Amino acid sequence: MQVKKQKPKHKQKNNMVGLNKSYNAADVPERETFSLMPNGDYLAIISESEMKPNKKLTGHYLQLTIEIIDENFKGRRIWSRLNLDNPNQTAVDIAERDLADIQLAVGVQNVSDSSELHDKPFMVTLKTKPASGVYEATNEVAAYKSSRGADGKMPTAQAKVAQPWEKEDAGKPEAAY
Repeated sequence: MQVKKQKPKHKQKNNMVGLNKSYNAADVPERETFSLMPNGDYLAIISESEMKPNKKLTGHYLQLTIEIIDENFKGRRIWSRLNLDNPNQTAVDIAERDLADIQLAVGVQNVSDSSELHDKPFMVTLKTKPASGVYEATNEVAAYKSSRGADGKMPTAQAKVAQPWEKEDAGKPEAAY
């Protein structure tokens, strides 16, 4: 009688992978962390855009990378996602309204390619979305507005956003409740 060899239930894997060089954690600079930007209006541009499938693969959203060009937070980025293709019609309606607001803000009446919105200054109003569950508080877009004044010209200088330590009441003790 032949005895059949039992196969192991779980095949062992070789989890070692050569990295082709040595890495020293002390040689890598610390990750730059960003605090929240204060609620308010910022001069910005759309620097990138990409159509991506939604999580459930039932539609697509246009992801816009919005880069702040205001001097105080220059280079900071936030992302806006417009659900332009979604089974939920309310989500589509909101996305189309946001896209129309962006078009008006950057001065592009008709758009067929999101790149037509790139590198055109506009004002973005940011608000703070509070922390929820495992997610930290974050900045989110509340509105898109034209950066042009009533005369149709771009402003020459943006108003500086006051930092908490620069406010008039900074350093004064808080009132007792």
